[in-house]
Amino acid sequence: MADRRNFEAVKAQLVDDLNIDLVRRGTPKEHVDRILKCLTVNIAGGKYLRGLCVIETGLMILQRPLTDTEFHELGMLGWMAEILHASFLILDDILDDSDVRRGQPCWYKREGIGLSGSLDSILLRSSIFILLKQHFQSHPAYCDMHELLSETCFQTDLGQIVDTAAGNGHIALDVMDKELLSFVAAHKSSAYTFCLPALLALHYLHRASAGNLAQAQNLLMRIGNYYQAQDDFLDVFGNPAVTGKIGTDIQDNKCTWVLVQAMRSANPAHQEVLRSSYGRKSAIDETRVRQIFAGLDIKGRYLQFEDRTLREIQEQIENLDESEG
Repeated sequence: MADRRNFEAVKAQLVDDLNIDLVRRGTPKEHVDRILKCLTVNIAGGKYLRGLCVIETGLMILQRPLTDTEFHELGMLGWMAEILHASFLILDDILDDSDVRRGQPCWYKREGIGLSGSLDSILLRSSIFILLKQHFQSHPAYCDMHELLSETCFQTDLGQIVDTAAGNGHIALDVMDKELLSFVAAHKSSAYTFCLPALLALHYLHRASAGNLAQAQNLLMRIGNYYQAQDDFLDVFGNPAVTGKIGTDIQDNKCTWVLVQAMRSANPAHQEVLRSSYGRKSAIDETRVRQIFAGLDIKGRYLQFEDRTLREIQEQIENLDESEG
């Protein structure tokens, strides 16, 4: 298993490298300080799911301990995935008008930041490609890794735009169907949360054959769809003391697994209640929606979906073709 402390140790060089690059460009000191603070604050305190996944994928592929060089370089790629994640979260918090992230004020809520935090988000994303060039320009898969990161950024932006349009009420409830849900899940979260880390490791270790990439993407998108459905379920039915957050999907008019299931199984009267109350900010409307969800036994439907999906994912894993490494 990847060592979190060793992974965190790699971060120091990443920060130093960005600092050196900014100074070399003649960036005013106050802006260098702000950029580095933005970087260190926004990549701290998370689970490091994406970053550690890069290293874990390397361990699984090689079936042996990593050399110091392999760990360091996979760790560098892992931190690039974490920086990308941080850049998306900064924008997400601005769009959702959030106050707190990981127990601390959101970046844009801090003194002197405000909506200019969106520019910090853009710069963090740009820094990934500077760091990639610094460390991997001579790697045979440099162009492939660059293209993967660029494609992932575009996919995630596309998913964010569609998700935000729904949240702003620009997409009618009746249009929030399984196809739209799958699109948002695949583009907004699955691409950079699951596919990016694993595919970076495949490219780095020279295992990115067409067959391996296709198999990995197919499986990881499937896992990502399950992950998003679980997140949607917990937003409505989870215990805030356990999840660490109070669900807002109902009031925010989000296209979620829970809503899609409800609209598919509700009778016309229930559908009308959902149309009139879903996406409204009042507690009364939210209660009405929750009552509809409870009456349709969405919780029971989810448990059946979870059991079936996990079995199918396990079967897909067992049937992977490993002939290409």
